Amino acid sequence: MKVIICGAGQVGWQIARHLAGERNDVTVVDNNPDLVRRATDTLDVQAITGFASYPDVLDRAGARDADMVIAATYSDEVNMVTCQVAHSVFSVPRKIARLRSQSYLDAIYSDLYRRDHMPIDVVISPEREVAEAALQRLSAPAAFDIEQFLDNKAQLIGITIEENCPVINTPLRQLTDLFSTLRAIVVGVRRKGTLFVPEPGDQLFPGDAAYVFVHNDDVPRTMEIFGKTQRKQERVVVIGGGNVGLAVAKSLEERVNRIRAKVIEKSRKIAERAADALERTIVLHGDGLDSQLLSEAGIERADAVLAVTDDDKTNLLASVRAKSAGCPMAIALVNDPTLIPLMEPLGIDAYINPRATTVSSILRHIRHGRVRGVYSIGDAEAEVIEAQVLSTSPLSGQRIQEVDFPEGVLIGGILKGDKVVRPHGDTRIEEGDVVAIFALSADVPEVERLLQVSIDFF
Repeated sequence: MKVIICGAGQVGWQIARHLAGERNDVTVVDNNPDLVRRATDTLDVQAITGFASYPDVLDRAGARDADMVIAATYSDEVNMVTCQVAHSVFSVPRKIARLRSQSYLDAIYSDLYRRDHMPIDVVISPEREVAEAALQRLSAPAAFDIEQFLDNKAQLIGITIEENCPVINTPLRQLTDLFSTLRAIVVGVRRKGTLFVPEPGDQLFPGDAAYVFVHNDDVPRTMEIFGKTQRKQERVVVIGGGNVGLAVAKSLEERVNRIRAKVIEKSRKIAERAADALERTIVLHGDGLDSQLLSEAGIERADAVLAVTDDDKTNLLASVRAKSAGCPMAIALVNDPTLIPLMEPLGIDAYINPRATTVSSILRHIRHGRVRGVYSIGDAEAEVIEAQVLSTSPLSGQRIQEVDFPEGVLIGGILKGDKVVRPHGDTRIEEGDVVAIFALSADVPEVERLLQVSIDFF
């Protein structure tokens, strides 16, 4: 597949890294020569310096025979014009645009833009994606990561292993024997900064971060087995009333079992806008780092604090201050991946990385075919790929133990009809089954070969 990626920033670079690693023909376009140089130095891609929306630049990038254009520059207007030019001048079959402005999003999602007039096949909103990720984190307060799979009947949850975990120093194969009816499997472990797929004889130790694939009905029991107590969320303090914070507060208001939220926003203009848009949520104007204001927001009685301002350091410090005031759970929005190792020593329970969230969303739309979902783990270190098994797939008709999976690959769950099955070595994978596979990034191409989906993107 031939793909043109417009924008060589963090998101564009990660998408290029994924697609180039899967042997696609990738061309990166950016008007910043330093970013273009970084792409060519570190990735197996072609790169062009220039403005992505210019027809001659797209022509030099190979738009005449491109299969897809991904517009992920920092400018909404450039992204939209790029898609328009790709459609009108070069007839590129598929266009994906990242848009941030709420005004554009409201117009597009309300169908004011017909596709004939604004030919964008998929709109990716980082703020909406991050807000959804924040809500998922709130739904599982004892987990640092969570994502739904298999028709929302199973989920991947990230659990930090602590000293009180009942199953530390226990080989994973024994967990299967001890909890034979539990539909859960440890598919990945991060230890001392390194992510790996565990063997049956591996053990979990305090400080490990375990990724567990589990049936929704078994989540409470799984959390209990791993020493986690589920707290009911009733009060949440949101620091940051911008697009992300506002979207979160609105969603909390609309829930049947409404969570009472208070929003703190430093900008008076943004605070007033949030207050006008929210019906039952109190909006406080002030600095989220102000101890007195946090106390006024009831931080010591809150079940969670969600720091989602546009400044990483503010989010980290506000989370630490909230925890020191007695708030049991803190979730921070962190753009800079180099700050993520600070989460544990600072005592921050979970984080949201907008880049990883946006990359996962774009990948879901790129790998259509029989792939139904892709979720990126960490700093693009691994993926969970959900795909339907084709009759021509090497997996079809095979028992799991008969398939030569790479060491960095593990099946987390299988959807047979409407039933989620925990995989065992003798489980047979049939045509039409939907599998959720955890794969380290280096092994993703082999997984796609086994699924026979890499040639069928849209």
